[in-house]
This record gives sequence, structure tokens and C-alpha cells, in this order.
Amino acid sequence: MQIRSRIAPCLWFDSQAEEAAKFYTGVFRNSKIVATSRYGEAGREVHGRKPGSVMTVAFELEGQSFIALNGGPVFKFNEAISLQITCDNQDEVDYYWNKLSDGGDEKAQQCGWLKDRFGVSWQVVPRVLPDLLTDPDHAKSERTMAALMKMKKFDIAELERAAAGR
Repeated sequence: MQIRSRIAPCLWFDSQAEEAAKFYTGVFRNSKIVATSRYGEAGREVHGRKPGSVMTVAFELEGQSFIALNGGPVFKFNEAISLQITCDNQDEVDYYWNKLSDGGDEKAQQCGWLKDRFGVSWQVVPRVLPDLLTDPDHAKSERTMAALMKMKKFDIAELERAAAGR
């Protein structure tokens, strides 16, 4: 299994690693599944998995390597870590938000954050947002922050109107 990135996040699933990798590679246009490894008899007393079942799936999203591991129900995803997608325009924000939030936890949607159907947290962020939030005009950045705190999915036009004071 060839992993291109020196650092690759490993996402721990109970038994949905292959399903998740297929889902994510279906959402991101520049993506692919690189390799799949399977559990064997070796270590079965520890892993408890059926020989031949999927152990890991290596995949890439937009050039970033990931590993999805079927490790069992011991660990669950939480908001302590999220994957951030930088979007160039509202169409991209809408596309990624709609695809990734489909079947996810609607209660976890706030300020550009969402939780997908597997429990993974994502941030769908317009490229312009960091500039609006770090503008030297403190009033502008404050208005932007006040606007984004009321949003679930970011609305670029509304963020820009707030920043401009309109």
C-alpha cells in the first residue's frame, strides 16, 4: 500500500471504513481509493475480525492521503478534530455542505461545521473568511464574526455584507 503523504490522518471506524472511503471519494472530484487491506487469521485473538474482512482502506482526497481503519466500536469521532474544506465560491460551499451533511447530525451544524453520516466533523469554509476575520478594521472583523455566529452553512454574500456594514 503506497501512501503519498508523509502525514496521513487515520480515521477509526467500527466497520464502515470501506463505505466511508467510497462515500468521500464520491464527494471529492480529485480523489481515489489507493489500496484495501484485509484481516487475516494472524492476530484474530486480538482484532476479533473475520478473516477477509476489510481492515484498512487507503484513499486520497484532493491529493491528501487518508487511511480508514475498521478498528471496532471502541472509539468514536468527536468535534475535537475536524477536516476543513476551503471553498472558492458559494457553489462550492453549497456542494460540499449538501453532500457531506446528507444523513449527518443536523444538531451538530454550526458556524460552518457539520457532522457527516459517519460522525466525522467537517468545516466548509469560504476562502474569503480568514481575510474578513483578520481585517485590520476591527469593526469589520467584529461584524463578520457576529454574522457567522448566526449561520449554520456559510453564506458568502451575507458575510461580505456584514463586513461592509450593510
